[in-house]
Amino acid sequence: MRLRWQGVTGRSAPVHLPKHLLFAMLAYRIQADAFGDLDAGMVQILKAAVGSREPATITKLIDRLDQRNQELAPGAILTREWNGRDHRVMVLADGFALEGKTYDSLSKVAFAITGTRWNGPRFFGLRAATQSARQQ
Repeated sequence: MRLRWQGVTGRSAPVHLPKHLLFAMLAYRIQADAFGDLDAGMVQILKAAVGSREPATITKLIDRLDQRNQELAPGAILTREWNGRDHRVMVLADGFALEGKTYDSLSKVAFAITGTRWNGPRFFGLRAATQSARQQ
């Protein structure tokens, strides 16, 4: 394992680290090299979480991360079952496609499916209900 460490990192493995930590660090480095490392935003969030002992602060950081991860890339497919029927919506660069029609918002897609007004991201499970709605 120490030879593999040398080959991956270009330096000798720290002698004080136990084998299981060397393995975990090496596995992380190989995955990061193959699939990409953490982006700068994620590193910033992790550093802020480590520096804070307040659960509310950490919750806000996680909520911000969840919002960021919900950005939809063109080509993504959203699915939703409604009244026993599966609906598939494709994310486009300038809107959303459902059954050959293009819509400029998920709320309009949700209306087309249900016939009633919905918050589109919430209808497709991209946002949770507000705290007050959850308590009712």
